Amino acid sequence: MEIRNEENPSTTPAAPTKTARSAPASVDSAVVSQRLQKELMSLMMSGNLGVSAFPESENIFSWIGTIEGGKGTPYEGLSYKLSLRFPLEYPFKPPRVKFETSCFHPNVDQYGNICLDILQDMWSSANDCRTVLLSIQSLLGEPNNESPLNSYAATLWSNQEEYRRMVQKQHMESVEPLEK
Repeated sequence: MEIRNEENPSTTPAAPTKTARSAPASVDSAVVSQRLQKELMSLMMSGNLGVSAFPESENIFSWIGTIEGGKGTPYEGLSYKLSLRFPLEYPFKPPRVKFETSCFHPNVDQYGNICLDILQDMWSSANDCRTVLLSIQSLLGEPNNESPLNSYAATLWSNQEEYRRMVQKQHMESVEPLEK
């Protein structure tokens, strides 16, 4: 039963509207941690070939991921290490993802930063770590040359033989120091 104040008759609750939900003012880190735990279990159980990720140490907000180059791409047979940093506002804000292994690619800069729409303006809280890793793996074989971070790689993409040589060269230079 609703009680109305005669002096202020407009105390009925406003009807809910269908608007985009923004991030809550404060997010409980335990809730975010629980979601990340579920994502980790899902990723481990999915059996996706070519992508994996695990917390870096005891910190559930900092992960190390691995992506294998896709079959039939210049990256086939290569493995790339990535860092994933989940903000406290996750999943309402995307993780910061960066290549730790040097990657010659039109949408990856010299510091490993990645230009990918779902990591920026097209992020959705429905995305998860698996989606991010699979999207980056797909990006390796299908770059967006219209929005390059590495214009030389974007230009070279049309010459797949030379492009493949550069991919191999940069990957070898990045991996060799780690093996010594």
